[in-house]
Amino acid sequence: MGRRVVITAESAITPVGHGKKDILNSLLNGISGIKSINRPDDVLAKHIHSGVYGIVDYEIPYDFSRKFRKTMGPVSYYACQTAKEVIEQAGLANDFLSSGRLGVAFGSIQGSPSVQRNIFKAFFDPDDKGFSNINAADYLKSMMHTTAVNISRMFGITGRVLSSCTACTTAAQSIGFGYEAIKYGMQDAMICGAADEYDLTTVAVFDNLLACSTSYNDTPYLTPRPFDLNRDGLVVGEGAGAVLLEEYGSAKKRGANILAEVTGFSCTNNGGDLILPNSDGVKRTIKAGLENAQINPEDVDLISAHATATKAGDVIEAQAIFSEYGDNPYVTGLKSYVGHTMSACGVIELIFSLYMMQEKVIIPTLNLEEIDERCNMIKHSTKLIEKSVNTVSIQNFAFGGVNTCLFIKNRS
Repeated sequence: MGRRVVITAESAITPVGHGKKDILNSLLNGISGIKSINRPDDVLAKHIHSGVYGIVDYEIPYDFSRKFRKTMGPVSYYACQTAKEVIEQAGLANDFLSSGRLGVAFGSIQGSPSVQRNIFKAFFDPDDKGFSNINAADYLKSMMHTTAVNISRMFGITGRVLSSCTACTTAAQSIGFGYEAIKYGMQDAMICGAADEYDLTTVAVFDNLLACSTSYNDTPYLTPRPFDLNRDGLVVGEGAGAVLLEEYGSAKKRGANILAEVTGFSCTNNGGDLILPNSDGVKRTIKAGLENAQINPEDVDLISAHATATKAGDVIEAQAIFSEYGDNPYVTGLKSYVGHTMSACGVIELIFSLYMMQEKVIIPTLNLEEIDERCNMIKHSTKLIEKSVNTVSIQNFAFGGVNTCLFIKNRS
């Protein structure tokens, strides 16, 4: 059956704030973190139709020494800051960090794209100084597992390192793999999460696929609009999140503050198209997650939907939810506040779900003014609801046909 796994610390850097106080203020008051793209110095900007982004536009007081900073791009700054806050919040002793019983499961969609751009420029710009502009540490900043290994190096963590890189399911996989590592005795604790940084190359990818919101460039706070009739695409965002998972007995013994229990995880692949969502794949993932968590559909109070605000994706997800749950659980689309934070969305949405458990509220989907009739069969959260939240499912789906479900239960 395996060991029980609990969450004992969390930290998030998001477009609506850094830390619980700021984030909750935004969520409870319907404050959007979406802003206009304002990068006049970036030649890419004039070629992109979407003019909105979920941007972290506030200062973060990093206090990392140069020894660690020299191998870190912006994405690793985010990752290491959230990991630092999780370690401090949990009160982990230094000897435990290096004991081999603590591991790291952390990822990003592509390392540091801003560093990668400079590398490509050095190769392809004949007017530049060529290879002399490539720093010796640039590869370490831009490699796919840069977040995980920079966390491990900064805090002297000697346990296993897992670095998922599955686009929008990266954080969910990181948490799920960390959960499994503890459940089956490979580790006693895991720092899990993901991070992604602002860069117009990420916007350009989705813009070229005609998947980005373009109708609200002058009113960025009105987009994205998950499940809404007038939704017109996703909004790319940035940010990071980290949670500490621990074996229940160890956490209890050391007097840790238990925030919730991870009760189930599923991860499947559609086995078909690499871009388009698949209803059967989503339903299969939900069923597998419920089975892993050993609960019935009626036990779930709230679903944090992937809800990217794309025309097809929202419809397929709503229909799959109704197929497996009916109209029993509330459904909320949290990307409506922060945009699609790419690899980090799963952990950020899980942390938002923890806050809802703690505050006994259900946060509504922002900008959901007229529900698309094709999505109207499920119980949408359209206003702030005061309600105890005991079990939450966090759903995420990614390019490549990767689907995940996480289940957490309130233990406060």
